[in-house]
Amino acid sequence: MTSRNKGILSPDFLVPTISLILSLLLVEFYYRVAVTPRVKDIEMKQKLLTAQGVSAGANSEQRSIYVIIKDPEQQCEIVFALWGFAILGHKLMQVRAERRLFKHDFIRLQPGERIIPEDALDRYKELRTAVDREAKWRDRLLPEAMLAALHRFHATSSIQDAANAVKERAELVADRLDSSLSLVRYIAWAIPAIGFIGTVRGIGLALSFAQDAIKGDIGPVTDALGLAFNSTLVALVISMVLMYIMHIVQSRQEAFVIETQTYCRTKLIDVMKVPVREESAGNLA
Repeated sequence: MTSRNKGILSPDFLVPTISLILSLLLVEFYYRVAVTPRVKDIEMKQKLLTAQGVSAGANSEQRSIYVIIKDPEQQCEIVFALWGFAILGHKLMQVRAERRLFKHDFIRLQPGERIIPEDALDRYKELRTAVDREAKWRDRLLPEAMLAALHRFHATSSIQDAANAVKERAELVADRLDSSLSLVRYIAWAIPAIGFIGTVRGIGLALSFAQDAIKGDIGPVTDALGLAFNSTLVALVISMVLMYIMHIVQSRQEAFVIETQTYCRTKLIDVMKVPVREESAGNLA
């Protein structure tokens, strides 16, 4: 999570792209198999009832979920929603994979053992070798933060500098995690925008059928107004759900970064020690 390979084969590109393609195919298949045939049956039944002089309100199927989502705008909103959910699901899986590393003891110390600047380089080389050997440890915040702290401690012999190295690495990853949600934020904005487009189109269609309504045929007008209201309804509901899930993901990411800093402080920073002899030599000088 700390540094990803860039390019078309990177997860940052593949996950959104594949998610969008799968969402398009899945929603299109569902509409062809379930929604469109069901809506045609409902419309046919409504025509029969109308021919018999029964009012449209008597047909409860007119309020079916299939009727509400039958238009292209709603279909597009559902595609965007599935796309956003897939990206957020991937983000949650990434955080879960990072959190599993908390169970591992990267710095194996005996009880009472401390890390001094002279030992920090050996500890760094040992941990770097282990990270390079274990593929699941690569590009992870926890080992990278500990490596940065060990390297800084060896170079400066300062515990505070080592702690700052962990903090800097954590802040960098926190910013990267926040920016990785920019596409989901765009999706959350685009869904209501699509709903508004459906509203405008529905009202425009309703106005174009005004002459038919004057003649007594209000069916086309009600269908157009149904598009106007249903597209907005679906968009608002989906947006609320998507924003809530994004809030959960963002909270998990922030908690993970804080837990990483806490782990590094308790498992590494607190066991660092600058020998007294070095301080004494500095005073004598």
